[in-house]
Amino acid sequence: MKNVSAVILAAGKGTRMKSGLIKVMHPAAGRPMIAWPVDAARAAGAEPIVLVVGHQADSVRAAFRESDDIRCAMQEEQLGTGHAVACARNELSGFKGTVLILCGDTPLLTVATLKGLIASHRANGAVLTVLTAMMDNPQGYGRVVRDDSGRVLRIVEQKDATPEEQSIREINSGIYCVESDFLFANIGLIGSDNAQQEFYLTDLLLIAVSQGLTCLGICTGDSAEIMGVNDRAQLAEAARILRRRINYGLMCSGVSLVDPEQTYIDQGVLIGPDTTIHPTCSISGSTVIGSGCTIECGVSIDDCRIGDGCHIKAGSVLEGSELHGAVAVGPMAHLRPGTVLHDHVKIGNFVETKKIVMGEGSKASHLTYLGDAEIGCNVNIGCGTITCNYDGVNKHRTVIGDDVFIGSDVQLVAPVTVGRNSLVAAGTTVTADVPPDSLAISRVSQVNKEGWRLKKR
Repeated sequence: MKNVSAVILAAGKGTRMKSGLIKVMHPAAGRPMIAWPVDAARAAGAEPIVLVVGHQADSVRAAFRESDDIRCAMQEEQLGTGHAVACARNELSGFKGTVLILCGDTPLLTVATLKGLIASHRANGAVLTVLTAMMDNPQGYGRVVRDDSGRVLRIVEQKDATPEEQSIREINSGIYCVESDFLFANIGLIGSDNAQQEFYLTDLLLIAVSQGLTCLGICTGDSAEIMGVNDRAQLAEAARILRRRINYGLMCSGVSLVDPEQTYIDQGVLIGPDTTIHPTCSISGSTVIGSGCTIECGVSIDDCRIGDGCHIKAGSVLEGSELHGAVAVGPMAHLRPGTVLHDHVKIGNFVETKKIVMGEGSKASHLTYLGDAEIGCNVNIGCGTITCNYDGVNKHRTVIGDDVFIGSDVQLVAPVTVGRNSLVAAGTTVTADVPPDSLAISRVSQVNKEGWRLKKR
């Protein structure tokens, strides 16, 4: 839609969160809460988008520093919603059109609702349109008062409402469409003669009605969309709804979720068709998962790229790693940042990796630590092997060539290179380079003392 801008109110601290972090920066389904209404406004065609900031303003600015369509207006004192919108006036200087006014703590608001609100507002020639909802329990919300013909007359805050007005079930969502000329000509006329002694944006509706201008109230069909998040219980509920939407979209695209209610996938994660995800998995960040993969129960994946046909077994943790095609991981493996596994690599149970590249067909099946290493193709890493990559001051790299066999309980003391097609015998501590096609063995000779146990008796 053309000639639309947005003002999003995000200056409050959110004391009911009981947190050192301001409310709108708390994450909901993997993103700061305020990012959700920003995205909805942007998708509805709003540009520019003005964030009215106050507490911890720098953290809000930092979250959108790469967004060219975002501007910030400072509200030094939080004196109400009317005062907050007035603070955005300079950032919208010269703008002519429809201004969306949104709250930064409404992550469930959808672009479809905003587009419908703008369309109704313009089709009816209104100067102000408020989004409303019907609530079985409207406690705490401002009530929408209409006349007998259904026209909106005013919005009354809970603390200022009469008993009759408090019985009204239609509530104010705090979301508005306002024509810019009317908004900025009248925003300064709002007073603070109310129980809170604040400047309520709702008074703008009274001003419009007194001028004989058209004001609308559009009731949303889904009251959950306008739910404001004020505490951690409401944040958890909003995140649950967001993840339900995310999971539904994934299933519609061909992903199988064995139990969607117990699968936690953040916004922005991409998953290919015919991938199956089992319960209690957590997938976050910029993760991309290919087609035909299986992710078993209890897996945690963050900021990873996983190719087609991979199998991540139960209880594994993957962070900042890249897996090519048909890789098997786990169970109970830990891939740390910088891990790159090429096609058909196998990482088994209780194996930990960090900053390694492992070539096609190589495997480390169990109880192994591989850090700061370059490992070739078709390498077998035996049980209990470790790369000793840290000397107490610096990290060093281990290089293992193609077709190498590393026996069980081997220590590779970096920096060290094992040449291609070599064999390192079980129990060996490798402190020097191993030439290609060689056997490396480092053991103390075995001594048998016959009858020793009998003498001890």
